[in-house]
Amino acid sequence: MIEDTITAEEIAQNYSAALDSVNLANELLALETLTAEETDRLDRNVKHLEIMVAKDYWTTEDLEPLTAVINQFESNN
Repeated sequence: MIEDTITAEEIAQNYSAALDSVNLANELLALETLTAEETDRLDRNVKHLEIMVAKDYWTTEDLEPLTAVINQFESNN
């Protein structure tokens, strides 16, 4: 997919997927301890959020929930 031609629908889908990662990461970050599988899942979701925040096609979407998870993850590690 070429970012220059991304549609509003694709942006909305990508934002929704990013918010799913935010929700999952927040659930995992709230746990006192994580299994190896949970740690791997958290790592993957935070990497996804980092990729998404770096995209240049965002319009009015609120990226603060994405960056908040990234920042919380980094401060815990």
